[in-house]
Amino acid sequence: MKTISIYILFLFFSVATAFAQVDRSKYPEPAPAPTINIGDAETFTLPNGLKVFVVENHKLPRVTFSLVLDRDPILEGDKAGYLGLVGQLMRSGTKNKTKDQLDEAIDQIGASINVSSSSASASSLKKHQETLISLFSEILFQPSFPQEELDKLKKQTISALASEKDDPGSISAKVTNAVVYGKAHPYGESATDATVQAISVSDIQNYYNTYFRPNIAYMAIVGDITKKEAESLVKKHFSSWTKGDVPTHQWKPASSPAKNQVILVDRPASVQSVINVTHPIDLKHNSPDRIKASLLSYVLGGGSSSRLFTNLREARGFTYGAYSSISPDKISGSFSADANVRTEVTDSAAAEFYNEMKKIASQTITEEELGAAKAALTGSFGRSLENPATIASFALNTELHDLPADYYKNYLKNLNAATIGDISTIASKYVKPENSYLVIVGNTTEFKDKMGQFGEVKFYTPEGDVAQAAAAAQPGVTAESVIQKYLDAIGGRKKLSEIKTLRQSGEAEVQGMQISQTAVIDKEKGILVQKTFMGPQEISKILSTPEKTTASSMGQEQEMPAAMHAAMQESKLIYPELNYDASVKLTVDGVHKVSGKDAYKIIVEKAGVKTNEYFSVEDGLKVKTESPIAGEIEYFDYKEFAGIRMPSVMSVKNAQLPTALKMTMTSIEVNPALSAEELK
Repeated sequence: MKTISIYILFLFFSVATAFAQVDRSKYPEPAPAPTINIGDAETFTLPNGLKVFVVENHKLPRVTFSLVLDRDPILEGDKAGYLGLVGQLMRSGTKNKTKDQLDEAIDQIGASINVSSSSASASSLKKHQETLISLFSEILFQPSFPQEELDKLKKQTISALASEKDDPGSISAKVTNAVVYGKAHPYGESATDATVQAISVSDIQNYYNTYFRPNIAYMAIVGDITKKEAESLVKKHFSSWTKGDVPTHQWKPASSPAKNQVILVDRPASVQSVINVTHPIDLKHNSPDRIKASLLSYVLGGGSSSRLFTNLREARGFTYGAYSSISPDKISGSFSADANVRTEVTDSAAAEFYNEMKKIASQTITEEELGAAKAALTGSFGRSLENPATIASFALNTELHDLPADYYKNYLKNLNAATIGDISTIASKYVKPENSYLVIVGNTTEFKDKMGQFGEVKFYTPEGDVAQAAAAAQPGVTAESVIQKYLDAIGGRKKLSEIKTLRQSGEAEVQGMQISQTAVIDKEKGILVQKTFMGPQEISKILSTPEKTTASSMGQEQEMPAAMHAAMQESKLIYPELNYDASVKLTVDGVHKVSGKDAYKIIVEKAGVKTNEYFSVEDGLKVKTESPIAGEIEYFDYKEFAGIRMPSVMSVKNAQLPTALKMTMTSIEVNPALSAEELK
């Protein structure tokens, strides 16, 4: 049985007026770079080592305090995920206030206070600055680390991880980091349910006591405040913060593969492939190449006029957008080019990524491209100066990344001084089409045989581990024999074919909300009705008849696409395996692990749509379905109903659900008498 989910212009005018004849055969000479008068932040340092930057801006009566800890990346190991909880737990209560009391005190002055493991910020109106910094310092220096709040945060984190497991973008990021850096590196490890469950209050406290020190901290104060006021406030509330020795950590920079490697992550329910071509680079924030690299990145994939965008979207229609980035980092910088493309063009899109990388790494860019990149980055830089916090961030970046003191004052000058020759020189340095990882998350069955042209192919799990190769099926095992064993295990063809009607109901929890679902099927009339409720309130209904399938919600009704209708027609058969004929192509694709147990994978192709069905090697029961329409469904705890064995628990994952939905069946009736009202 299958669970079905509901799939629930601007015009621009331009006017040009010609005032004089111009020679359009010559590219216009660029104007001199404008002089940028960036005011310096005022500074002072407390005896405990806390360095403070003050930027006065009296246009609005607001003030913001921002704190940054300059520490090395930390490997979290078997407690991966705890760094993400440090700030939230600090914000969850102090020695004098519960979380609710703290929230109320902050709300009373219309303030905001946020804390992470390496930064914190507080903002309010000028008139509340004394109260604000008092609350801020209380959170920073008197956290109570309440156990009950940690328990809540761990539960929320595990729920978020469940959502990420079915998000192709999150999977791509996790696998890419694991491949490029390795899981024994802070950039490559990732949290799991087990590592989050293992986090204790003492882990948070140990981190806080070790790393939360003023001698590695910088504070920026921006707004309607003078240096004198700022110094008075900071000395009053931060002078007692004691300094201490902070551990340092040395991490090896990642290295590019000697030859291209193709990393495939199978997600059979995907109708798109997430492509990321990436490799590490040696580019620090203070490198002389940084500004030139940003121009190069813009030309290749910085926007709608970039080469990747115009090729993959405009010229070929593979995707809605294709982009690239060249990012600096104090350990390992990175090159990345990515897009979401239709499954059927995955190999063609990958080829175009490499074509564009090869072209820009070996051929010069044009004056027009360079001019457009300079204009875009100049505009972005200019807009950033409209925010007074920018000057404070400039001061912090200069300290944290050891930038030249005049880096930002000379930014536009250095940007405009870059030549085509400069970009050509660094292109081959930072774009490596022969030494990259091609990471693809998608329905790999459709394209895996075509990917060897790009490099050695490796399969990874969504968790970032090397996937175990599927074992071959035992001699004599066919798709037909696997399906026959399944039908025998649940009741036999005779009993199953006698099922004419079905009524079932189940319950589930979605983001803390209880929902229930009912479904009735009349096989002979070809009608299926599925209703979803929140409490007594019906929130959605699917009605499928032989003619069409409609979905209604909140008083709105919509006819479903042909593919959805076909899937519903299949569901009305109750057990479609009984009706497989010559029009259905069945293929055995080895033995795979499903929830730790061996299962035969059968690829079922009908009318051009492929669905993967998994059947337990041990007892023949169906344990999993992967469908491009319904998503991924796992079946658990088979029970007998009127002589038929059916799963009493199902876990459903698809793009329409925020997280996996676990549906527990509360009742299943075989061949009940269905009323006309139920079939409406």
